[in-house]
Amino acid sequence: MLIGIDASRTITRQRTGTEAYATFLLQALIPVATAQNHQIRLYFNKPSPAKLFPQSPQVEHVIIPFPRLWTHLRLAAELHRRPPDVFFTPAHVIPVSYFGSSVATIHDLGYHHFPEAHPWRQLAYLRWSTRHNGRRARRVIADSQATKQDLIQLDGIPAHKIDVIYPGVDPALQPVTDEAVLTAVHQKHNITPPYLLYLSTLQPRKNLVRLIQAYGASNLPHQLVLAGKPGWLSQPILEVIGNQSSVIRERIVVTGFVDEVDKAALLTGATAVLYPSLYEGFGFPVLEAQACGTAVLTATTSSLPEVAGDAALLVNPLDTMAITQGMQRLVQDKAYRQTLVQRGFENVKRFRWEETAVQLLHTLEENHHE
Repeated sequence: MLIGIDASRTITRQRTGTEAYATFLLQALIPVATAQNHQIRLYFNKPSPAKLFPQSPQVEHVIIPFPRLWTHLRLAAELHRRPPDVFFTPAHVIPVSYFGSSVATIHDLGYHHFPEAHPWRQLAYLRWSTRHNGRRARRVIADSQATKQDLIQLDGIPAHKIDVIYPGVDPALQPVTDEAVLTAVHQKHNITPPYLLYLSTLQPRKNLVRLIQAYGASNLPHQLVLAGKPGWLSQPILEVIGNQSSVIRERIVVTGFVDEVDKAALLTGATAVLYPSLYEGFGFPVLEAQACGTAVLTATTSSLPEVAGDAALLVNPLDTMAITQGMQRLVQDKAYRQTLVQRGFENVKRFRWEETAVQLLHTLEENHHE
């Protein structure tokens, strides 16, 4: 079987959750698929680093540069010219003119729940592209049961078309034991331990306004570190920081985008990771914290309880006082924190990219035979 894959998201410079998903999944899928004598054809919109996905007789790189509408014009033309047996897109959209056998991952339907969190052009595209993927694809991969239910209820995708396949966790994320590395990363980002950490894009659906207000009411000596690149509508979040008292304001650190090489140290060094997001299709930051041996506070909503298992403190994300009390408990109750850390190490074992790849290959093979 020849599997064609849109790999364009894997070569983005500033990698977020969707790009990480595409990269780690393909790195796990290629050896699994080639061991079964399948051929892989990767499509890129610019040259890819050689070490990312090594080429071989079974792995072909197709580089087709194009400035705009790459998916619907340039990739579509290549798929028509040399159609694969099945086309898979891990983080993008199926070309509108392509009617061949295809499988698409849909990560979340956050725009349904929080349309105001997107610029109108992006919102319109998300609405169209998600529905298009769901209806055009022979099979759909959902990251969680919560996303599957959203696809059924909000987009009318038949349940039998949807396979829930959990992503994995970056295997490089492990506790950092070298004090010199921890110190260097803290100094780089102007952090003075102890601190509480949020690590993701700064945007409204991450519930950061309530998180900042909850921290302001917590009376804790810890810094609050907000690490991640500013997203759409991040300015009001930054203004809430400015409205805090000078004592609170001085203890809040906004780092901006965090390089991948710094993530493990940032996570390891935190007393706890705070992630009371209003909606997530999966919620990578929860698992990333658990992999690094850090206790997690997260929300009772969407996919987050499903992903966190029994290894996180769950709070109602709309209840600011509950967030305050949750962070106080994690700081003050060391025994409880250690319990969550140990449970977190166990929970992370459920999410392995090798297993994701095996399940995805099974779906691709089934799709080819249908």
